[in-house]
Amino acid sequence: MEIKKAIITAAGKTQRTLPLQSLVDRDGAQKTALAIIIEEVLEAGVEEICLVIHPGDAAAFKAAAGRHAKRLQFVEQTAPLGYGHAVHCAREFTGDKPFLLLVGDHLYVSGTKKCCAQQLVEAATAEKCAVSAVQATHESKLPYFGTVGGRLVPGARRLYEVEDILEKPTPTEAEQKLIVPGLRAGHYLCFFGMHVLTPRLMEILGELLGKAGKKGGVHLTTALAKLAARERHLAAELQGRRYDIGIKYGLLTAQLALALDGDDRDEVLSGLVELLAARGK
Repeated sequence: MEIKKAIITAAGKTQRTLPLQSLVDRDGAQKTALAIIIEEVLEAGVEEICLVIHPGDAAAFKAAAGRHAKRLQFVEQTAPLGYGHAVHCAREFTGDKPFLLLVGDHLYVSGTKKCCAQQLVEAATAEKCAVSAVQATHESKLPYFGTVGGRLVPGARRLYEVEDILEKPTPTEAEQKLIVPGLRAGHYLCFFGMHVLTPRLMEILGELLGKAGKKGGVHLTTALAKLAARERHLAAELQGRRYDIGIKYGLLTAQLALALDGDDRDEVLSGLVELLAARGK
């Protein structure tokens, strides 16, 4: 199971400009969020990248991709019919091949030498099935994420057989349906914004969109729940953290995370100490 294709979605009303934002990466170079995401994908061994965008945004995304622009293909989501529809727009790009899926408003900082996308691709390649990245998340954040229930794969660390998936569950729903043995109380496995998926996912999305009609949107989590019922689907806790740059102070938090993981860590820490000291006077 080789994963050589990747989809990055960036067509949503609140997503369109976020990948265009500039940050200072771990190497000290100024880059757009899109360029950082592309480099994450390429480090995982992906060769072809498709961006799902709003009509008319291609020029801005090519500029934001910089030297990586020649690697990109573009597909337009012509109607705002949800995330599942956005992914399905790239069905001709993926064809009958498995693919890596990322959102355009998340950045990642790995806790190991391998980037998060590479960790996920290696897990999917080894297990020969769809694998969704997850992160143990406090129940107060459940309104922001799709959430997974399952059981630990025997003999494996941080790898779970997916049994149930709910989109933005309430704490009561999560407690009833999504308990995962071994997690701290009040914590659940929430999506990381990164998946390796099989061609069957595109088939399922097509079925759901056909039933929904022209006005109906489809959640990706709905399709993933059906995928788990039809074939093996795992969830993997990666060694790393996700940073949603679309939430309040999200871009700032992501920038701090990149800086503290990079070449200028000591300089950044010194600046933070000075700032906190000044505020304490």
